Amino acid sequence: MRFPVKLEHGTLLRRYKRFLADVRLPDGKELTIHCPNSGSMRSCSESGSPVCFSTSENPKRKYPHTLEMVWNNGTWVGVNTSRSNTIVAEALADRKIQELEDFETLQREVKTFEGSRLDILLGTGQEKTYIEVKNCSLIENGIALFPDAVTVRGTKHLRELCRLVEQGHRGVIFFLVQRSDADRFSPATSIDPVYASTLSTVHRQGVEILVYQAEVKPESIEIVRKLPVILG
Repeated sequence: MRFPVKLEHGTLLRRYKRFLADVRLPDGKELTIHCPNSGSMRSCSESGSPVCFSTSENPKRKYPHTLEMVWNNGTWVGVNTSRSNTIVAEALADRKIQELEDFETLQREVKTFEGSRLDILLGTGQEKTYIEVKNCSLIENGIALFPDAVTVRGTKHLRELCRLVEQGHRGVIFFLVQRSDADRFSPATSIDPVYASTLSTVHRQGVEILVYQAEVKPESIEIVRKLPVILG
């Protein structure tokens, strides 16, 4: 995924109210921008960190600027979770995900049950593969971790994938690691033990776990390699 317009640079002053961040521009001006990330952003929201942000041309937006990435531990970290589905969908269309190369159709934001949606549906004849994408930005000791905050909604998605697998479909939970300093993945048991336990349970029942790492740059975000999974 390439950014259509060149990103602007600044320095993070603080992230607050979940969806807002204050940034200092190179000329000293301070700006309040939208932070499209509902997690805690642990390990990538320290004051003083370099950031990149985009600017919307929509005049109706209260905050026209959007936080896209934060510099941490020698790497850019993609924090705009609204872009994760597009990054994965483009990689699928380019046949970069080996386990999911064989499909004929791709749909986004698919309703699976009353009040429930999953991110991507791949179709091959009568076969259906449901995929839920999660953005991973937290790292500890070289291990990418998800979630970075308790996620009841995320646990619901795991159970919905399991329900679809029981109906004879293929279900995949896809973790997109948007930073280059991790070499493996594990659920964050200490943060959300229910999610971690549910992930292990649904995996035993047939839900597939895929973890791919993206190279994050101010010009683009591209999936580059698969990471191994460690379940407790």
